[in-house]
Amino acid sequence: MNAFTIRDLENLSGIKAHTIRIWEQRYSFLKPRRTQTNIRHYDSEELKTLLNVALLNKNGYRVSSIDKMTPDEISEKILSLTSTSARHDMLINDMLKQMIDLNPNEFEKIIDRYVDTNGIESTIVSLIFPFLNKVGILWMTNHVRVAQEHLVSNIVRQKLIKGIEEVKVDNTNGKTVVLFLPDGEYHELGLLYVQYLLKLKGRDTIYLGADVPVEELAYVCNTKQPGILYTHLTSLPAKFNFEKYLIHLRQNTNNTPLVISGRVTHQYAKKIPAGVTFGKTLDEVIFHLAA
Repeated sequence: MNAFTIRDLENLSGIKAHTIRIWEQRYSFLKPRRTQTNIRHYDSEELKTLLNVALLNKNGYRVSSIDKMTPDEISEKILSLTSTSARHDMLINDMLKQMIDLNPNEFEKIIDRYVDTNGIESTIVSLIFPFLNKVGILWMTNHVRVAQEHLVSNIVRQKLIKGIEEVKVDNTNGKTVVLFLPDGEYHELGLLYVQYLLKLKGRDTIYLGADVPVEELAYVCNTKQPGILYTHLTSLPAKFNFEKYLIHLRQNTNNTPLVISGRVTHQYAKKIPAGVTFGKTLDEVIFHLAA
């Protein structure tokens, strides 16, 4: 059983924590448990219920009316939603539910049906990336089990690679971008997505992937003389010293310009070394890499 905090529910559903507390007092669909220190926590079924309530509420249904519906009636109302944004929200929520329940076949069917109707490019932009944004919240708060994460990562990785392979670039332009993850970092979905976006923009890329030692990165820099390096740091080993790593990286890669994204860029308070740029949003990352 997964345990979620009220902040997790807020981030995943888009409903403010204050509103969730009011709903708990007024309605019956949420019944959180409490720790010995009186902190609310919710199980996976309550998360799925709140996602359904939030979706219907966003599309015009009053919470007081939703509270009186049976689970089957709620499902029927959700399936009747017709707006494009509502359909996207429904699919993304369904992907999240299948991940939590460890249903890889159903998870992949959702993606494949969307690909059949809309193509791989639209699937990546409109379905997979918004889903990864939501799941990223769970990764950051350690509320995804290893099995759930691997289930999702392996399927999404396959779809991203398929999308990358289908982008045909006849004439690349601009600086060659080397994409890599440091030693001990294996969360490469964000890296793959950036490679996909760069290919769409006609950029030449060298994709090294996960767990790349600095010595190997240095070899690539000496051999290929790339214009820029990019890495995304999702979760780092406990003893990883980010400051020392930056110094070591700069000394061994011919001072090739480096763009970094991930949680560490939001927390780093020291002076950023020359030649290093933090991309704190996806737009910033693409702006610096594709300029």
